[in-house]
Amino acid sequence: MNIEIQIQSIIVSFVYGMFSSLIYNLLYLFLYSNNNILRIISNLLYTFFIFTLFFYLMLLINNASIHPYFILVFITGFIFGNYRIKEIRICSKKNKRK
Repeated sequence: MNIEIQIQSIIVSFVYGMFSSLIYNLLYLFLYSNNNILRIISNLLYTFFIFTLFFYLMLLINNASIHPYFILVFITGFIFGNYRIKEIRICSKKNKRK
């Protein structure tokens, strides 16, 4: 794999980590619901969707060659995105209390 494809994969992994953080914060009320069945189903669907789409993106970019540093960059993007976007979760908690 040449350096251009690696850089594209790293950038896509980081941006996709931020995207998955946004989806996580939007679905926070479902993922941590008091209803156990809803919580289990939403966690399974969220995890399946996030990782299936990640592997599909990697398939398009570099023939699904997943290296550990792509996962590390994905996690870094998730943490960075969660730090920047967690206001969505705070607003949804406030709206739920009303």
